Amino acid sequence: MYVPLVTPALQYLERRKGGGGGSKGGGSSGSSGSTGKGSTGSSGSSSGGRGSTVPLAGSNGVTGSRSVSTYNSGGGKQITIPSGQVFSGRTAGGATRDQVAGTRAYGSGYPGVATRGVYNRGFPFWFWPVVWGGAFGGGGAYLVDHEYGDSYNTSRVGGPMMEATFVSNNTSSGSQSNATTFHLLADNSTVSALLPLLVSNCSSNLQSQGSSTNQTSQTPAAVNTSSTGAPQPFQAVQYYRASSVVLTLDGYNNSATLGTDDSIAGDETADTPLPSGIDLTLLDCLNQTIIQAAPLVDAAGGLRLGGAPSMQGMLGLAIAIWCLFGSFL
Repeated sequence: MYVPLVTPALQYLERRKGGGGGSKGGGSSGSSGSTGKGSTGSSGSSSGGRGSTVPLAGSNGVTGSRSVSTYNSGGGKQITIPSGQVFSGRTAGGATRDQVAGTRAYGSGYPGVATRGVYNRGFPFWFWPVVWGGAFGGGGAYLVDHEYGDSYNTSRVGGPMMEATFVSNNTSSGSQSNATTFHLLADNSTVSALLPLLVSNCSSNLQSQGSSTNQTSQTPAAVNTSSTGAPQPFQAVQYYRASSVVLTLDGYNNSATLGTDDSIAGDETADTPLPSGIDLTLLDCLNQTIIQAAPLVDAAGGLRLGGAPSMQGMLGLAIAIWCLFGSFL
């Protein structure tokens, strides 16, 4: 199935090594190399046979009735979070693999939602949106939302936010310090699951791993999004999974991020084109792998409110919801 990417030429890619059930993805056309605020993304959904179960750090996992894994289809019954739980009254679950890809706008990737920001949103993929720290004036007020805590919040589904760095081995400038550098930000469980897949799938385009700031990460690192040295929202080149995952690019400054247009599909402020000379092949590989492999809650199992549930099913529902939303620090 066609997937709009940030590469400038239309192309279809074979499933990458290490991939599971993800289908072929595509690329977007256009000279700017931009997804555009009005674009939507999708990827073929398939549970495949190579997906791995992902333990949910910080939430004690969704045990018994439902699990989380890579390369699955997602979906399942959407529920309303019961009274007495954090974010009660909001919906959770139901989104599928083909709804994972968003755009460059914070708040994109929510099925059926066409405005920026994440305030008072539901949780279509169960995971909480990434949070940005600092102060952003003017049209950037939507970037600051304190209801999900800061990046260190251990109550978020999957644990506190972490980051991983991916550095291109294509140094056309002749200096590794000027190489194309991407950062993946998400919860701990998601970054931990995606990092080895991204390194494996995109190894031919990556600088070797190490501890230096200009080398690809070996392990996820804690991130303080309030720090001036951390990845910034105007560097986002793609959001995923209801803005709970984001890929940023060093040196990118998207003027649309601080624009006054609140519509994701609006044309008031167009996305700034990506810098020339960046490694688009690496970008395409990272993007495809995230779309196809980002951990999703499996559709099979409990967490169903319809019909006449058994006591065992109701107990599984209560435990799972408590694990996901029970303690906000």
